[in-house]
Amino acid sequence: MRVYADNAATTAMSQVAINAMLPYFDKVYGNPSSLHSVGQEAKEALDAARATVAQCLGCEPREIIFTSGGSEADNQAIISAARFGAKKGKKHIISTAFEHHAVLHTLAKLEKEGFEVTYLDVHNNHNVSAQQVKDAIRPDTCLVTTMYANNEIGSVLPIAEIGAICKEAGVIFHTDAVQAVGHLHINVKEQNIDMLSLSAHKFHGPKGVGALYVRKGIPLVNIIEGGAQERGKRAGTENLPGICGMAAAMKDACDHIDENMPKVAAMRDRLIEGLSKIPHSAVNGDLVHRLPGNVSFCFEGIEGESLLLLLDANGVCASSGSACTSGSLDPSHVLLAIGRVHDVAHGSLRLSLCEYNTEEEVDHILKVVPEVVQYLRNMSPVWRDLQTGKRQYIL
Repeated sequence: MRVYADNAATTAMSQVAINAMLPYFDKVYGNPSSLHSVGQEAKEALDAARATVAQCLGCEPREIIFTSGGSEADNQAIISAARFGAKKGKKHIISTAFEHHAVLHTLAKLEKEGFEVTYLDVHNNHNVSAQQVKDAIRPDTCLVTTMYANNEIGSVLPIAEIGAICKEAGVIFHTDAVQAVGHLHINVKEQNIDMLSLSAHKFHGPKGVGALYVRKGIPLVNIIEGGAQERGKRAGTENLPGICGMAAAMKDACDHIDENMPKVAAMRDRLIEGLSKIPHSAVNGDLVHRLPGNVSFCFEGIEGESLLLLLDANGVCASSGSACTSGSLDPSHVLLAIGRVHDVAHGSLRLSLCEYNTEEEVDHILKVVPEVVQYLRNMSPVWRDLQTGKRQYIL
């Protein structure tokens, strides 16, 4: 049996998305910016896809900008809000310590330009509170940017409460919702979200396409200069097959969210309960406010890389954290942010499920993971030192 349990990294494309894309490779292949009939046929498809994405988010079609994915959308949203704030003399930004690097690296760039960033602590329940945001807002705050749900440990942030606080304070609120769209109920108007980033390949759509929701009235700074596509805010001929595939996958996910959420959450809870029985292990992330498919653990006395390789050899595809940093030898910044020490953070495992997973696959994971953890511990000099008392257990 081979179990794919790395859906936070990417998902398999749904047949719905594949079918939606096919006509736009060889039948409706025009450039949506062209005035002739072939181009206008393509534009009609583009407009329809934009309307579908907007409907799923609870916004207007003109508030949707198509991008190459979540990272581009994050960059454009954050830089735009920062530039807008700077014009008013406001150069303070609030974020969290466990954001995705698409956000953190953009903020680091802005810090070099003279912006001040407050990174909210995430030790308490491995999450942030709306009160933390409220306490951090200053007269010169121009932006609050927090992820909707953490990609490594699954904590779901109090987005509606944060949005309400930002609205009252007159501060732009952006959320990186890459892990949440298609998996959680989202309505940008009801939750007072000003800007939202998403990526198609996290909900069974194609890779290389995403979107940025921007509330009407918020000015955007161009990241890519060129033509007048996307109302002049994102140059380049639109990826029509990808956009149509994303819209179809997004609608399919949102239409079935009430069916899929409890199913996936039940498998998640079985995994957490079963893996918690492994001695000297710890669950990462908020146990109450959590993504339906996220299971994150640290196991003391082992290395995560060895764990992943042996799990793969035993038919389980998993990760130790974000796929965007999988080549790094450093422990996850997310795990360090929630208070895990280096030695423990190195022994991390992330299992991320979706509606395609089955109870039989969960059974296989529950059989294999404890066996592999024990096998690695039996070979580990660190584990031997822990057992003999030369080192003190942390977990």
